[in-house]
Amino acid sequence: FPFPYTPYLIQERFMAALYGALEAGRVGIFESPTGTGKSLSLICGALAWLRDFEEKQRQEEARLLAQEEEEEDGGEEGRKRLPAAAAGGAGSAGEPGWVAAFVRKKEERDAVARLKEEQIRRKKREDRLEKIRHNVQLKYAAKRKRSEEDETKRLLQLSKEALSEGAGVDVLEQLDHNDEELILAEYESDEEKKVVSGPADDDDDDLEEEHVTKIYYCSRTHSQLSQFVREVQKSPFGKDTRLVSLGSRQNLCVNEEVRRLGALQLINDRCMEMQKNKHEKKSDEEMEGKKRRVSRTVCPFYSYEQMQFLRDEVLVEVKDIEQLVALGRETKACPYYGSRYAIPAAQLVVLPYQMLLHEPTRSAAGIKLKDQVVIIDEAHNLIDTITCIHSAEVSGSQLCCAHSQLLQYMERYRKRLKAKNLMYIKQILYLLERFVAMLGGNVNQNPSCQAVSQTGTVLKSINDFLFQSQIDNINLFKVQRYCEKSLISRKLFGFVERYGGPAAAVKTNKENQKLAGLQNFLLTLQQGSDKEGPLQNPSVEAENDQLRSASPLMQIEGFLSALTNANQDGRVILNRQGTVGQSSLKFLLLNPAVHFAKVVEECRAVIIAGGTMQPVADFREQLLSCAGVDPARVVEFSCGHVIPPENILPIILCSGPSNQQLEFTYQTRDLPQMMDETGRILCNLCNVVPGGVVCFFPSYEYEKQVYAHWEKTGLLARLATKKKIFQEPKKANQVEQVLVEYAKCIKRCSQAGGPMTGALLLSVVGGKMSEGINFSDDLGRCVIMVGMPYPNIKSPELQEKMTWLDKTMPRAAGQAPSRVLIENLCMKAVNQSIGRAIRHQKDFASILLLDHRYTRPAIFNKLPEWIRERTQVKPAFGSAFAELRKVRTCILCTT
Repeated sequence: FPFPYTPYLIQERFMAALYGALEAGRVGIFESPTGTGKSLSLICGALAWLRDFEEKQRQEEARLLAQEEEEEDGGEEGRKRLPAAAAGGAGSAGEPGWVAAFVRKKEERDAVARLKEEQIRRKKREDRLEKIRHNVQLKYAAKRKRSEEDETKRLLQLSKEALSEGAGVDVLEQLDHNDEELILAEYESDEEKKVVSGPADDDDDDLEEEHVTKIYYCSRTHSQLSQFVREVQKSPFGKDTRLVSLGSRQNLCVNEEVRRLGALQLINDRCMEMQKNKHEKKSDEEMEGKKRRVSRTVCPFYSYEQMQFLRDEVLVEVKDIEQLVALGRETKACPYYGSRYAIPAAQLVVLPYQMLLHEPTRSAAGIKLKDQVVIIDEAHNLIDTITCIHSAEVSGSQLCCAHSQLLQYMERYRKRLKAKNLMYIKQILYLLERFVAMLGGNVNQNPSCQAVSQTGTVLKSINDFLFQSQIDNINLFKVQRYCEKSLISRKLFGFVERYGGPAAAVKTNKENQKLAGLQNFLLTLQQGSDKEGPLQNPSVEAENDQLRSASPLMQIEGFLSALTNANQDGRVILNRQGTVGQSSLKFLLLNPAVHFAKVVEECRAVIIAGGTMQPVADFREQLLSCAGVDPARVVEFSCGHVIPPENILPIILCSGPSNQQLEFTYQTRDLPQMMDETGRILCNLCNVVPGGVVCFFPSYEYEKQVYAHWEKTGLLARLATKKKIFQEPKKANQVEQVLVEYAKCIKRCSQAGGPMTGALLLSVVGGKMSEGINFSDDLGRCVIMVGMPYPNIKSPELQEKMTWLDKTMPRAAGQAPSRVLIENLCMKAVNQSIGRAIRHQKDFASILLLDHRYTRPAIFNKLPEWIRERTQVKPAFGSAFAELRKVRTCILCTT
């Protein structure tokens, strides 16, 4: 395998296993601990397979074309011999041999014709890209053309303004015209369109290009994707791989007017509206006889010619998201659509989870999975991710707010809306009314002032929810499609933006009163929602506020879409709290496999990869088995770590310094003696472990409780003489600051010497510190896990999932599937947290698991193999402490 340096042995094994899985069309679960060069192994293994596959394809094409030429040269003789040879035998289905031979010959000829077309297309594409790669003049010509077009547009705009100044248009009439863009266009359902116009021709047919065999690589965050692209750039494949990075409009939009909207849903809708305006502009221009009523805004970056240029630039050289956006600004072309046009010809497509795992997003982006390869990285949370993408929640405030906005909108434009629009608006209003009634409220009253009589959480099947809310007679598929096509939430947002603010310019007193009512209503809703608690991240909260008050219908559309799932695959949760405004409706997806099945069915091969994939039973049973994957198609690969065995010391500690047995169950963990024993263990460790110690607690509440207890008993002060104590903050925007201070403190202590030996960080499993943050080198010389972080078994959502699993899954090794789920969730969280310590080949750390239950075989076997094979079980604290002192002696020797 081509590699930028000499690979580790485990990297070679990883690449060989990956190559084999892709070649055999398998579904692979691959585990390679962080610090073992997983990204590079994925890149070099997968792209080496793709290069060989393309070479085989070319050889096969050449063979078929050569065969065709030979037969053409043979001419008449071959044709005469064919019937004679074929007449002797009969076809498989009993038809004469010459018929079978003729059919086979026709298929071969068709295949050759297709190959010739594909060759011509490929040659054109390669020539075009080669020209761009080597001809700088071409780029300058394109730039000059763009600046000339800009100048022409500017002059045209100036002359239009000069003309309109002398026209003296009536201001009130102008206002009325401005309302045009808020009014819904005439809507036809799909069935009507088919009757009227027959199958619609797509405008973008000329953009359709043959999809070459490619690899779709997806990860969770844009920063992980950018890091992956940088690894590709450094690899031996960096120069000649056609790679395209896909992202959301929020990440890729270069139109400042649209970017300023902030919230993703608003950006999406505004962009879609501009697209619609561009297509409608043509028909508007045809109606020259009629007076133009409104000037529709179109996006200046949505130019097919410029996007073609951007597409080719993207394919010529590997670029990450930031470079793509910079190129879009420079070329005045939309990176969001330009990158999509590059998909068919790309060999490697890099994209976030949501774009691949959510089918509507996938098809909208033009992603075709048929016979392609998909690699899902950082996949330890894949099941949760699919569940979250397809779940949706709306609050009582949002439902009432949307109802009020939509009612005001309908009243204002009733005379100007077509019958079909009115019908759908009334249906949506009825749905909102019934949803609020299900929460025990009245849609016409302020939700913050309506107390809920029966508080609590109720779970219902989709069908029961539809029947009980009396909406089973409404076709939700049609309503969902109407919302999507008519852009009603965008129109409603524009309406509230214009008339919901204090400076609303409206015509009549009657309408003024109505809109003032809407304004006050929105104000009370915002005040009501502000009571719920302090704001988290200012920018995130600002976005949420904007969406909550200005565009609740956008959130509700997601909930309506979720209700179209099959009855057995999900549940509706009615969460009734103090007031109707605080209550909510949530759709919970129980069977993520239904949404993953299509990916696995269509793809040639699927690779699910991660640093800590243990326990893998979840993936096999909940995801692959339920998605109908043949167990024989599934292949597992797990490799060890690159560190020497002596660089890691994992210990399961069964009792503390005063021989108190360590068992942190819900019943025993609050006992003062358990909290004291934990403190004594930490005091002893902080005396011998240099640098940073990270201690993980099962929850924020328990961490706070233990901290307060230590403060009271004076244990905290004893700890503080050796290590400065830091606590993980709950607010996301404060995490970075705490980590910087923690790292500075450790560096200061190691340089200064003295009694302070570093820092102690009290963290929480499942918090910000347990995933995606590296405690390499001195930042994490010891990682401690207090107890076993089992999920809250009283959660109605978890209980429903457990019931569903027990009904649908077989028992595994005598254990109920629900019990296995609980253990797996716990151990996934443990593995994620303890994997933070070792991040590269020369790193070293000790890991302490404080609970005797870790020794149970069912639990112990769920630890990652590279940790499990080096783990020592210590019944008493003395022998464990002696081992840790040995590690310290080794450290002092090496430093």
